Amino acid sequence: MSGLLAGGLVVALLAVIGDLLVLALIVALIYNRLIQLKVRIDNAWAQIDVQLKRRYDLIPNLVETVKGYAKHEKGTFEEIAKLRSQIITGTPAERSKANDMLSGALKSLFAVAENYPQLKANENFKALQDELAGTENKISYVRMAYNDTVMEFNTAIKTFPNNLLAGMLGFKDAQFFQTENPAERASVKVQF
Repeated sequence: MSGLLAGGLVVALLAVIGDLLVLALIVALIYNRLIQLKVRIDNAWAQIDVQLKRRYDLIPNLVETVKGYAKHEKGTFEEIAKLRSQIITGTPAERSKANDMLSGALKSLFAVAENYPQLKANENFKALQDELAGTENKISYVRMAYNDTVMEFNTAIKTFPNNLLAGMLGFKDAQFFQTENPAERASVKVQF
């Protein structure tokens, strides 16, 4: 009888060890998935950084080209310079706000250019304007990719069973890159 009891204990012990191994495997899989998503968020943010840096590098050339034609528009140039420096530092929320403000300032710059037909005909200005438009499109695309990755990560840390481990392992919601300007969220009115 004692041999049977000892055999039963061994089987029970093996079952407990097996259960613990399965549980450890599940925890490792969840942890690795959350780490992969976090790394994807970091990569997506780096892609935004690349495009913001590209725009950051383009803007001085564009401003200098316009300055040659519109010397009395000093306030617009100063505002763009100030916002340009703000867009390269800070959290995603701070940089998103600076990005929105810079987009508005660039609209003002192009409005200034409208008053100077010679400037609009300048090949350098046209090339810079086209390059900036392409960069703006790329920024929009990488922002969407970043936000998709943030959504996937935030969903993963809030769903069962991941949510049981995410808090204990220090995973917190990631910030979306979003516009702070309510005017940019409103529907556009087109009038002819």
